[in-house]
Amino acid sequence: MTSWQMTRVVAGAFVLLSLALGVQGSPLYVSGYWLWFTAFVGVNLLQSGLTRWCLMERILRAFGLREGT
Repeated sequence: MTSWQMTRVVAGAFVLLSLALGVQGSPLYVSGYWLWFTAFVGVNLLQSGLTRWCLMERILRAFGLREGT
């Protein structure tokens, strides 16, 4: 798996987890403040799409994942 693929997997997992923890109807509900984390992930995805720079990708490459094309 390449770094850009894993970045999308991590972002998707973060969004789903933060929604599960932040939406009142969820059996895993903790606090509505978790929705701020959902917004944070969304802003980072938007920023990386516009600037073509993503911190998560750099971190994953530092852990040895190969760069995707």
